[in-house]
Amino acid sequence: MDYLVQMKLANSSRPKSPEEGISFIERVIFPTLEACKKLEEEKKILAGGPVSGSIALALIVRTETIQELDELLQRLPIWPRMETTVIPLTSFDGRMVALRPSLERLKAQLQAA
Repeated sequence: MDYLVQMKLANSSRPKSPEEGISFIERVIFPTLEACKKLEEEKKILAGGPVSGSIALALIVRTETIQELDELLQRLPIWPRMETTVIPLTSFDGRMVALRPSLERLKAQLQAA
C-alpha cells in the first residue's frame, strides 16, 4: 500500500545555538537523508523528498503493512523530533471500483423518480 507521509520538525526540537545546529545537522539531518536515499534505492520511498525552505519531508512510501510503515519511519534518525502525518492512498483504479456502486445507486434513484 502507498502512503503520503508528511513530517515537519516540531517547534520544540529546533536547535537553539550554533553548536546545537551543527550537531543536529551532522547527527540527525545528514543520517536521515542518507537513510531516505537508501529507502529510495530499495523502492520503499517512491517519490518526494525534503521540503524546500523548511525542516520537513514529504514522501510517498510503499509498504506491505502499516506496521512496516511505522517501523520504517521510526528508524529514521529525525523521527522523534518530527510531527508526522500519514495518509493512506488508494489507486486510481481502486477509487473507480469503489465509486461504481454509488454511481449505480444514483442512476437507480434517478430512474425511480
